[in-house]
Amino acid sequence: MAQSDNQTQNLEEMIMELCICNGLPYEKIDQEGLKTTALEMFFSGYSRIVGMKYFPNLTTLTLIGQSIQNITDLEHCLLLKELWIAECCLVKIDGLQKCVHLEKLYLYCNEISRIENLESLTKLNVLWLNNNMIKNIEGLHTLQNLQEVNLAGNLIEKIGNCLDFNIQMEILNLSGNKLSSFKELASLSRLPNLKDLGLNDPQYGPNPVCVLSNYAIHVLYHIPQLQRFDTYDVSQKHIKILVETTVMKKIMYYHMRVKSVHRQLRDRLEELKESKCRLQNLPEKKIKLFSCNIKHLEHELAKLEMLDKTSKNKSPRSKDLETENSVHDTEDTEKACLEKAFIQKINAMKERITFWNRKLDEIEEDYQMEIKKKKKSFKLVVQFLLMELETVGNVRFEEGLSNNPWFSSCCELIQSRFCTWDFRAYNIMGVKINRIFRVHNQILRLKFEEKFQTFLEKEVSCVAENYKEKMEYLFYVFNPKLPVKEKQLLHILEDGFQDLEVHTQSERNEAVPLCNSLSICECPRIKFLKQQAKAEGKNKRDPEESFRYGTVIIAKVFLGCSAPVHAASPICQSNYPEANSVFRPWKFLGSDTSTSSNGLWASLEQKSCDCSGWQCEWFVFDHELVLPEYIAEFEYITLVKEKSLFSTCNVIVEEGKRSTEIFILSHDLQRDDDVLNMEPTVKGRPKIAYLDDKALFSVAKVNIYDQVQVLNLHGNSLSQLQNISNLKALRKLIISFNEFTSLNDVYDLPNLEYFDASHNHVITLEGIRGLTKLQFFNLSWNQLKKSWEVIKILYEHTPNLLSLDIRHNPWYKPASLRLSVIGQLKALTNLNGVMITNEEAAEALRYIAGSNITQASLLKYSRTDEERPPILSVFSCATILSQISKNKLDSQMYHNNWYSMITVLNLDGQHLFKISNLEKLEHLRWASFSNNNLTQIEGLDSCLNLEELTLDENCISTLDGISKLTKLTRLSVNNNHLTSLEIHVFENLCHLHYVSIENNRITSLVGLKKTCSLIELYLSNNCVSTNQEMYHLKGLTNLIILDMSGNAIVWKQDNYRLFVLFHLPSLKALDGIRVEPTEGESARDLFGGKLTSDMIADRLGHSDFTEMRELNWATSNIRAIELVPADQFRNVYSVNLQNNNLTSFSGLIFLPNVKVLCLNYNQIESILPGQKFPNQVTNRQHLHRRVASSGYGQQELDKERRDARFGENLPPIMQSLEVLHLGHNGITDMAQLQLSRLKNLKLLYLQGNYISRIKGLEGLQFLQELVLDHNRIKTISRDSFAEQSSLLVLHLKQNQIRELKSLQPLVKLQELFLDFNRIQELSELEKLQVIPSLKVLSVRGNPVSLKKNYRPLLVIRLPVLQVLDGTAVNAEERDFQAANSPKNSGFPALPANFTRQTPLRIANVNLNENINRFFDFTFGRELKEPLLNKSNKTAEKRMNLYLSATETKEIPNKKEEGTSLEPEGADRASALARIKQKSYSAVVGASKSRRHHQVKLESSASGLDYQKSPK
Repeated sequence: MAQSDNQTQNLEEMIMELCICNGLPYEKIDQEGLKTTALEMFFSGYSRIVGMKYFPNLTTLTLIGQSIQNITDLEHCLLLKELWIAECCLVKIDGLQKCVHLEKLYLYCNEISRIENLESLTKLNVLWLNNNMIKNIEGLHTLQNLQEVNLAGNLIEKIGNCLDFNIQMEILNLSGNKLSSFKELASLSRLPNLKDLGLNDPQYGPNPVCVLSNYAIHVLYHIPQLQRFDTYDVSQKHIKILVETTVMKKIMYYHMRVKSVHRQLRDRLEELKESKCRLQNLPEKKIKLFSCNIKHLEHELAKLEMLDKTSKNKSPRSKDLETENSVHDTEDTEKACLEKAFIQKINAMKERITFWNRKLDEIEEDYQMEIKKKKKSFKLVVQFLLMELETVGNVRFEEGLSNNPWFSSCCELIQSRFCTWDFRAYNIMGVKINRIFRVHNQILRLKFEEKFQTFLEKEVSCVAENYKEKMEYLFYVFNPKLPVKEKQLLHILEDGFQDLEVHTQSERNEAVPLCNSLSICECPRIKFLKQQAKAEGKNKRDPEESFRYGTVIIAKVFLGCSAPVHAASPICQSNYPEANSVFRPWKFLGSDTSTSSNGLWASLEQKSCDCSGWQCEWFVFDHELVLPEYIAEFEYITLVKEKSLFSTCNVIVEEGKRSTEIFILSHDLQRDDDVLNMEPTVKGRPKIAYLDDKALFSVAKVNIYDQVQVLNLHGNSLSQLQNISNLKALRKLIISFNEFTSLNDVYDLPNLEYFDASHNHVITLEGIRGLTKLQFFNLSWNQLKKSWEVIKILYEHTPNLLSLDIRHNPWYKPASLRLSVIGQLKALTNLNGVMITNEEAAEALRYIAGSNITQASLLKYSRTDEERPPILSVFSCATILSQISKNKLDSQMYHNNWYSMITVLNLDGQHLFKISNLEKLEHLRWASFSNNNLTQIEGLDSCLNLEELTLDENCISTLDGISKLTKLTRLSVNNNHLTSLEIHVFENLCHLHYVSIENNRITSLVGLKKTCSLIELYLSNNCVSTNQEMYHLKGLTNLIILDMSGNAIVWKQDNYRLFVLFHLPSLKALDGIRVEPTEGESARDLFGGKLTSDMIADRLGHSDFTEMRELNWATSNIRAIELVPADQFRNVYSVNLQNNNLTSFSGLIFLPNVKVLCLNYNQIESILPGQKFPNQVTNRQHLHRRVASSGYGQQELDKERRDARFGENLPPIMQSLEVLHLGHNGITDMAQLQLSRLKNLKLLYLQGNYISRIKGLEGLQFLQELVLDHNRIKTISRDSFAEQSSLLVLHLKQNQIRELKSLQPLVKLQELFLDFNRIQELSELEKLQVIPSLKVLSVRGNPVSLKKNYRPLLVIRLPVLQVLDGTAVNAEERDFQAANSPKNSGFPALPANFTRQTPLRIANVNLNENINRFFDFTFGRELKEPLLNKSNKTAEKRMNLYLSATETKEIPNKKEEGTSLEPEGADRASALARIKQKSYSAVVGASKSRRHHQVKLESSASGLDYQKSPK
């Protein structure tokens, strides 16, 4: 009673305190309480909530810093909207069920461990449960109005689907928890209104996931609508773009790697297929041999029966009936014996065919098993890559190579922990490691290191060192009764061993089982599989999962404080409170009653090795102390008699056996020979190659067409059946073992019932028609591939077909062939020798019914999502949404408008033969029709909003149906029958950025020229073979990923990779391999400036070069020439390659008809490239040696060797070449150029080089003009012009010549230009007398020209001279000099009053063949315009172009038509003016007979600009 009074008193005191804190009079609480809507108490020790009955209208209650452990007395506050119970030691959420109007609930800083009892608070908007002890998010599914949730500072490890119903949530704080997986964060993407997310709030601290790489990128990509993230503003648009771009790059990278794995798988499968074909070769030959012989025997047996039937019809006419009957009886007995022998031999051969068919079945069975293994192996690699992508690289897998130290260490670890004695019961002799993956799991490693660090921090240094010794590498022990599933394996590698119920054995539910011996983790598994196979009656070739192959996880383990296992006690932490792990040695395993495989250990207890001394089993209680680091796949080496036909090195067998000998014994082959040699033998007969009427009647044993009912043409060489349609009575036709490729002659045979066309080469049934009574049709052992085509023809033209044999044909889709045939040919009762059951027929009908797009299939396989989900995946959007989206259609809700709601359609694997009934899907955006039987793209014309289309694994041969899909961005048509990419298909697809057309038969890429938005292009395993196809992709400047592996170009093109990278410099990855920066540089070094036929074809738009006349590639950075085949350029006569980087022109020497070649401003060293010594070759030149015609690698030989080399009698080249421009090439040695090989050269221009000696002109007997201006020539040697007797013009301006000697061979020289040299003495000018034909001479700029007597001297000494220093020498001047010159005087005498007249410079004139093209004249008077008539002006224009080319000026001189005059003096003598007037008129008139007129006109007409000014 006293206690009750005390409680009442305490309640009253608490209520009184509540009133005082809120300013309410306790005495009037009944009245004031009704008016009160808000109460609050702070840090007053309030132990529980009381007195709420006095405040029925309360809407806000705030209790901070109290000692309230349970929520009570709130059932009276039905109008409560806001509740604060913070820092009150609250342990449970309860007592709020009736507060249904509650909108804000603050329960932070308490001791709550579970979210519960909130289901009725449906109006709740704000919920704060931060700083509690909550481990799981739960109980919020009814709170669909939640907008703000604070769960920071708890123990939450997973999010899962717990928040999927809270779609109105805008603010969520999960900071300071234990979230460590990106997968958990991805689930928040299902909150469409989430604007503010906290995972690393400074107030609460980070989650473990926050320290991972790419954490922010992952979150912002999956929740793009976020405005604030971890207290930062992330609403800026550029942040969103950066995140999306980064993620797209990662997706593209992993998509490329996944495709590389698929390509590798395909290569392995192709190798398996080749091995299978080799293995099948012998059985197939045997089957064909026996089948052919059976046909022969049946044919002979039929003839024998026919002969017997004919003989019985004849009536005996002999007088001696008894004798006649006796003879007939003897003949009948012999015939009966012969028939029996025939039948016996036929049956024996059929038995052998059955035997060899079994061998084929064995090969096929092993083949399918190997395919399954390969696919499983590569699928695991793909799953690893997908995991890397999903975790944004925080979980990575590295496949070990033999040269990796860690790989060798793992192999040694496994081998050292394998004991042969333990496996002797299973005939296992050893273990072979197939592959090992290293696991880089940053998430688990951080947990492991953190937990390990906590152990070290608790101990002193000596103990800490001891702890480090407790680190071990152990094998994880799987449950032997459960196969190692891929999902389980991936779960362990990503999340560790935390979900113990998944991977632990019975009675070990609180520890991670580990061991240090392969025997402990493998022997129980092998025993269980053996027992399972025996119980199910399976033989050793058939178990679904053979024990031969195994997988083991090698984990890094910290054992900590270990204790031995107590006998007969469960292994759990409660039984070993002080231990981190427990262990059980091998020797005690036999006495452990809890071990499920007790019998096994007892049987192995007595063994002769000492392995049991170290073999041990461990159990670690803390899964975070077990870090999976390696996963190894291995197979056991066994001692057995048989082996898998496709496996390698896993069985010890006798050496020397071939693959076929392993499953075929010698007595089998002997048995074949015995059967073939059985009596009776059939004699060979001549083969019929052409079936005419005579041969037909001979085979059929009739005389007219209408009598032919059976026609057996087996075993001939026929390829056609002419006039076979005339046999209207034909009932049976056999044409097996012939050479038929088609059966288009077999038509309109209304009575044909039996048709055997087996063992031919038939590829199509087109042409067959009118076989209405055909019941038996054998098409086995042919080359039929297109099942849909065959079925259609048979359906239309053989309506009564009962038996069909189509085995041993290379069908495109063999898996679905049987059901397709049975479903279409409903009258069929036997297919491929197997009777068709009613169940199979019903299944086939369902199969065919499901192969059409119906309303039901659209409703089932469509979705209505408006946006692509933010998911890190390489799969198509249609595939992703069909798996995860919940936006399915309800036809009743939308009535007839539901078609327009569909945006996603995934009809993969629906056996479709045609795309139809999509006319109303106008808003379809993502569609997939993979793994069907489609032959063409149709029915998509109305789907104009389609953005992504996937058509993999079909039989499509053309892409015509997608040309109208202008919004298409992604197209995948892998594994089809495409042969070309048409331009009209892609020209309107301007948004296409992804194209995958792998495993087709494409030969040309011209259709992709206009897909300028293309970023990813996958073309592996096609038929692209020419490097010209790469030029079609040069315009795709956005292309960064290209896969051409498996195409012929890969092995045909030298330096293929560098070739592609040079022409597509934007690539970041090629053939699944990242492009390194050094590769781009190497590509530019190797292929930069290489002029090829493909480049020319790319510019011209065609590859027909036969009509080309000119080749102009000036200023194109060309340094190599490779025009192949050269014969296509046979009509090219003019080539302009000036201002490039050529060092030779060897690539041009094969052009047969080139006459004009301009190579000014290059780096020509020789016609053909020489070979340097190794120590003289640069790195770049080493690279260029591999490039034909590059010109790099010229020699720098010593003088003796060089002279010897160039003195050789080299064969002539380019014999059509007449004009050669080599100006400004930096040439130093003329001999090195090998000019003597250009035998028919007439004009040679070498101006602007560094030549010091004139040599190397031997053999140029037809050379007429030589230009050596602007060089460094000092002297003219004796052999400089030894063979230039035909030279007419010689230019030596601006050199360093002092002496004029050795000019005697120039007997025909008419023009000589020596301007601006160093000639000083008049005596040197007198040496020009040895040139008898010299008409034009110029020595201006020489010191000798300053002497006043040099002109009279030359006029006198050179009697035929017409022009000197640009001034005409006329008769008056010559007579004047002769008259005033003393006889026998070395110098002419000039009068003292003789005045030199003012010179006039003529810039442009046309001269005759005796006068040089360009020089200066001096006149005394300005000429008048009428002197130049129209014809002279035209000739002058043409001459200007040619002259400017010779001067190598950049633009032809375009001065006025008239003459430019520059006066030098004031006085002009009238006599001299008159003389000059006459001289100029003579010069202009001589332009019609210009020596090079024809050559100049050709050069001018060619349009080539040979002029280039130095830069």
